[in-house]
Amino acid sequence: MDTASGSSSVLRQLGLYALLTIVGIALLMWAMSWIASVTGSAERTQTAIDPETRSASFLLGDEPPQLDSSKATDALSGMVLGHVMEGLLAYNENNQLTAGVAERWDIRERGATFWLRRDAKWSNGEPITAHDFVYSWRLAVDPANSSQYAFLLYAVKNGEAITQGKMPLESLGVTAIDDYTLEVEFENSTAYFGKLVAFSTYYPINEKFHKSVKDRFGADADTLLYSGPYMIENWVHGASLKMVRNPHYWNPGRGGLDIIDFPYITSDPNARLNLFKDGKIAIAGLSAENLGEAIDRRWQMNAFAEGVVFYIEFNHRPGRVTGNRHLRRAMQLVNDPAELVYKVTKLPGYLPGKSLFPVWVQGVNGFFRQEYPAPEAPVNIEQARWHLEQAKQELGLDEIPPLILLTGDNPLSTLQSEYYQDRFKRTLGLDVRIDKQIFKQRLEKMTAGEFDMVMAGWGPDFDDPLTFGDLFASWNEQNRGKYASSELDAQVRIAQRSVDTQERMDAFGEIQRILFEDAVILPGYERGIVYVVDERLEGVVRRAVGPDPDYTFARIREGS
Repeated sequence: MDTASGSSSVLRQLGLYALLTIVGIALLMWAMSWIASVTGSAERTQTAIDPETRSASFLLGDEPPQLDSSKATDALSGMVLGHVMEGLLAYNENNQLTAGVAERWDIRERGATFWLRRDAKWSNGEPITAHDFVYSWRLAVDPANSSQYAFLLYAVKNGEAITQGKMPLESLGVTAIDDYTLEVEFENSTAYFGKLVAFSTYYPINEKFHKSVKDRFGADADTLLYSGPYMIENWVHGASLKMVRNPHYWNPGRGGLDIIDFPYITSDPNARLNLFKDGKIAIAGLSAENLGEAIDRRWQMNAFAEGVVFYIEFNHRPGRVTGNRHLRRAMQLVNDPAELVYKVTKLPGYLPGKSLFPVWVQGVNGFFRQEYPAPEAPVNIEQARWHLEQAKQELGLDEIPPLILLTGDNPLSTLQSEYYQDRFKRTLGLDVRIDKQIFKQRLEKMTAGEFDMVMAGWGPDFDDPLTFGDLFASWNEQNRGKYASSELDAQVRIAQRSVDTQERMDAFGEIQRILFEDAVILPGYERGIVYVVDERLEGVVRRAVGPDPDYTFARIREGS
């Protein structure tokens, strides 16, 4: 009862020095408690789900190579950009095109008008205007910018001529009538233009900000100005990336997460599953090896066909032996996608590749591949060896020199590339040397043409067969092997310009035939995934076209 009084008597006896010592200890204990609370808070943001902070943690398979929307070409960068940027139109939670920065629009046969919402703002609070789109689109087609996706702007009048240096930037068919009205003139009829403007190359870029950071634009969290529902708060290259809500986004009610955290970057499937088991991430893809464990644990599993095709692309540049059609035909005749998928890769959801056009692409009345079946080349080793001898004669060689196969450095790429190395050696006696590179470096070497063959993949940029059909057009910068065919180019032009569905699909059928007969690629597989999701999380959108996965509609279940 007299504890307070007794303590006062003791303090008087200890004196001032003791008093200061005790106060110091108290302050130290308070400081340690504060540090612990902060550390605990930091740890909570790295758990799978934190209802208190309305945060969820996920995993990135690789470091995003490029967050400059005028230059980005890969799906990973597109996924990140899709969370922090928004264009004129966007995809909603039902995978339908909907209003973005534009609140309404009118697309006609030879042009379009977009009326921008007046409450759309950049993350610094400044309004997003039609001038930001004019600047961005001009930047994309500017030859000095070297955008590999400039071809997507060829639908806009003079876009192709500007990219080729034949016309000035100011001649691009896009005009800011005023701050909130954007007028677009088409090069040709472009019925699918609404699907194009939802893609990242069409995102706005603020001219003043872009020029202030110069060549650092998109390189770090503070060298981007954000138009989307989230913004990057922290980006530790190669290690982590953290997004928080953009306080100036026009639709504050979108989704239920205040923080979207990627505290880990790894492509290792076992690490991925362990992080999920330990409650560190909310979603994990499953491999063939750990699928059984997920079943044993009775986890709720989800399946998703990503809409992506993977294949070996040949280098057709002068001086490369892979420019020889007989050599490519020989390799085509020993390629066995079924063996690759079912005996080597052994991952759930994968389909053996047959075409550049995946099975889900729509045709005239149904699926394109049902209406235009893909030509096939059954394995025929004897015929393949005949083509190989023809190649040697045409090339003036006694033996084909070692072929460089460029690939990624993840475990799956290693497994598949070693399979190809063994198969081409056993069947044709070819010496294939594997060049493993990290994701960003592989893209750079693909662009530079530093390969004979490359294990490549392509996902759709917009919901139309043309997103696959123009990939090997001679002018397309994504045509990394520089294949060129006037016959194929002519069919691509028909598909670009025609508004008749039957005529367009006939053109895609011809493109599929030409790619097969010229052995431009060796089909590998169409990727699907099986994954598990933390039961406390809902609303994650998976899609073949658009940012995937899309966490901007995700929310934590009530009562979690």
